[in-house]
Amino acid sequence: MNITGYFPERRTLLLFGLPVLVTYIIWLGYMYQMQEWSLFLDNWFMSVTMIFGSFIAGASSEGGGAIAYPVMTLVFNISPDVARNFSLAIQSIGMTAATLWILAKRISIEKTYLLLSGFGGLAGIIIGTIWIAPLVPPDYAKMMFVSFWLSFGIALFVINHIRKRDTRMTLPDLSNYQQLELILVGIIGGILSAIFGNGIDICTFSFVTLKYGLSEKIATPTSVVLMTSNAIVGTLLHIFLLGDMQTEAFNYWLVCIPFVMLGAPFGAYLITKINRITIAVMLYIIIIAQFVAAFFIIRPSGYLIAISLLTFLSGIAVFFFLTSSYNKRSFN
Repeated sequence: MNITGYFPERRTLLLFGLPVLVTYIIWLGYMYQMQEWSLFLDNWFMSVTMIFGSFIAGASSEGGGAIAYPVMTLVFNISPDVARNFSLAIQSIGMTAATLWILAKRISIEKTYLLLSGFGGLAGIIIGTIWIAPLVPPDYAKMMFVSFWLSFGIALFVINHIRKRDTRMTLPDLSNYQQLELILVGIIGGILSAIFGNGIDICTFSFVTLKYGLSEKIATPTSVVLMTSNAIVGTLLHIFLLGDMQTEAFNYWLVCIPFVMLGAPFGAYLITKINRITIAVMLYIIIIAQFVAAFFIIRPSGYLIAISLLTFLSGIAVFFFLTSSYNKRSFN
């Protein structure tokens, strides 16, 4: 008897369905035991935010923190350190679920990109969490974040819709220098994750798509797996090393868990059904919305506008250098 005939999705049930079910049981048990249902009355806005945020997290290289962080800090005026801790904690649930879906469904990822950037990201989030994040002023962190990724969105738009770039499904054979370069990008991404609650996904995604022409359909699920590892490590650092996981962040986390467990995997499912240009368009919309919201809500001073402009121009220089490098060398 061919058991797979009766259970064609056995792999999905074991790798994805079972862990998700266990998580729901643990969450329900805790909520019942502690009688925390009233948290939904006070924090429903975070549940709604993460219904959309978790979907974006699974469907794009912008992790759930890219939605949670700006919405929490800009719209709801929540402290950036609370937003960062919550972003890491909720992604450790939602992005893990999306990663399990990716593995269960054998969605293609780029292993060299994953391993090298993941190694750098581990170092980066440790360094950033302990030594760098506490030094970044909140408004500067918000505006620099959205300004830098606006420059990436412009660069990605240019190479997709003006230069009409070709793409590849795997990275080329990398030299020792190129491997070190990818590790360093991972370190930078990990530091960004430590500051904002996400960053390694979009940082490394931008590097491999612009420099090497890696297709968004491959780079996106790979970046999801990368952000999962960063989120888990970052959350553990804040809970067990720094001991600064705020009650507020924990309560937000509780009211979002049941939604992100399915929202992020649904996003990961969607990327297998749409083309890479549609994925890119989703990114453009998210990036522009983040920037516009930040500018009108923060209303930056002249000095902060100058810093933001400098950040934007630096990003333009970096990203267009990468696209030039891709055009000259990647397919040789």
